[in-house]
Amino acid sequence: MNLEDFDYHLPPELIAQSGAEPRDTSRLMVIHRSTGQIEHRIFRDLPGYLQAGDVLVLNESRVIPARTFATNPHGTLLEVLLVRELTSGPNPLWEAMLKPARRAKVGSVLTFADGLKATVEAVEEDGTRLLRFAGNVWEHLENIGKTPLPPYIHASVDPERYQTVYARTSGSVAAPTAGLHFTPELLERVRSLGVVICYVTLHVGPGTFKPVQGDPDQHPMHLEPYQIPEQTAQAINQAKAEGQRIIAVGTTVVRTLETAYSPELGGVRAGAGETRLFIRPGFQYRVVDALITNFHLPKSTLLMLVSAFMGHELMQRAYRTAVAERYRFYSLGDAMLVL
Repeated sequence: MNLEDFDYHLPPELIAQSGAEPRDTSRLMVIHRSTGQIEHRIFRDLPGYLQAGDVLVLNESRVIPARTFATNPHGTLLEVLLVRELTSGPNPLWEAMLKPARRAKVGSVLTFADGLKATVEAVEEDGTRLLRFAGNVWEHLENIGKTPLPPYIHASVDPERYQTVYARTSGSVAAPTAGLHFTPELLERVRSLGVVICYVTLHVGPGTFKPVQGDPDQHPMHLEPYQIPEQTAQAINQAKAEGQRIIAVGTTVVRTLETAYSPELGGVRAGAGETRLFIRPGFQYRVVDALITNFHLPKSTLLMLVSAFMGHELMQRAYRTAVAERYRFYSLGDAMLVL
């Protein structure tokens, strides 16, 4: 697999800096894998491609205001991105990314604006710090923290616009962006067709923006925790047994469901887990039959996942078409439905 096969030219002005309003007026490229046909629609046209018995799976993870600042013992200001809570309690341990990281050595005590303190306990191989806090981190984030935005978004964005309308479980540092196109009204239209709507939780980490460098087969995938409710697993497994379609809203849902597939069970296993699954061409999908997703960064693991799902040649043609037709790209951009 050649990394250059996943590169493409994107004019900078096609990188969306704001979401469509209303949400479901974003554009929707519909791609038929069996014929190679490409259609141009609006996202609110989605119900026309769904049918009774389909299972639509959404990621209900909510973005936390994980971006904050602290000073080290020398008074240097550090930007802190709290990635995930590893242990809870009065002295919780968090995984964090700091900038400039070299100013946060092991043993350093960091002081935040409201007096919250944390000690750098360890430095992991990728430079991530483990911070041991003395105090209530969640309270600090709610009072002071800012919503982290992708590095390619330079405009001011309402934090709620960077949440899905169904976000419930806090833990992500980036939105599961394929779901940003849904409105409550659109979800109700989908449900009225007889489509089963169910949820998983996968907390998105910052590694989702990390480009692949060098040999893709050597790329270290970031770890992300997930949770699949029993009700969701039952709905998916029953639908698969009956020959119905499983439609994943976003690459996070794809990775969750394909990670949780059990050959012994012949279906998806409910419960909590963690995934480092890197889906790339050659991967055999076991669960997902259709995919709703945004347009992804060149040389990214997400683009490789899409290529594995729809075929590399069709993926390249779809992206060339999207650029030519002036679709809006990345987190706040337009969407594609791959059938």
